[in-house]
Amino acid sequence: MKKLIAMMAVGLWLASPLVASDPSPLRTLMTGDDSRGWEGVGRLNIGPGGLCTGAMIADNLVLTAAHCLFSKATGERAHPEDIQFLAGWRNGRASAYRGVRRVVVHPDYTFTADDRAARVVNDLAVLELDQPIRKSSVKPFAVYSRPKKGAEVGVVSYAHDRSESPALQEMCQVLARQSGALVMSCSVDFGSSGAPVFVVQDGKPAIVSVISAKAMVRDIPVSLGTNLEKPLADLMQMLANGDGVFTRVEPVSRPPVSTFGSGAAGPGGAKFLRP
Repeated sequence: MKKLIAMMAVGLWLASPLVASDPSPLRTLMTGDDSRGWEGVGRLNIGPGGLCTGAMIADNLVLTAAHCLFSKATGERAHPEDIQFLAGWRNGRASAYRGVRRVVVHPDYTFTADDRAARVVNDLAVLELDQPIRKSSVKPFAVYSRPKKGAEVGVVSYAHDRSESPALQEMCQVLARQSGALVMSCSVDFGSSGAPVFVVQDGKPAIVSVISAKAMVRDIPVSLGTNLEKPLADLMQMLANGDGVFTRVEPVSRPPVSTFGSGAAGPGGAKFLRP
């Protein structure tokens, strides 16, 4: 794990050439037809100016990256009452608006760890919404096992320069699997933290990872994703045990005032690694 990213250029990539098919371009989901089936992906508004992406894995649970919930300036965790999930947010409207009543961050994730590369491992959190979302147009996604090297995956994400509508990259590739992380050719930017990485399973998208960071390997941009298998099982057990940070909140039923310009200020601003 200590060599996860820091030694990647002199280890993994020298032993195995960086070969991947060209990823598909990003396609902004501007219309209802474009967005159909992806309404379970939403924008997370965190604190006064934080922006990340989250995806529903149950009618009351949203999966995202743990680092989204911490202030880069202070290292403090955002309070549940300061987080809003906007399911299917597109052009100023969402399919559903929800607050958060509980935050569960993986216990082995340390935001202030000296080894920045190691933060990718276990960079996972689950948010329990203040109310379930039970709409026929907003469906949670199944979770699937970790994809193999060379597998084709896709990403749906928001970012600082497209915070009003999500974008879909239908095809990118898993370049490597190492020490609990996936290295992928997917295009990500600030605000894409927490975005779901999908494979198509039985004709339907299933989540196999969550975007944690972006990095450069031999001057080639890559994205780093957290392996879901054990970390997500740990989080689900914590939820069942009643662990996590709770708050009492009034249900969110109307659009919040948008404060997102840079997408990187305050708690939840996407904080990507650049090894």
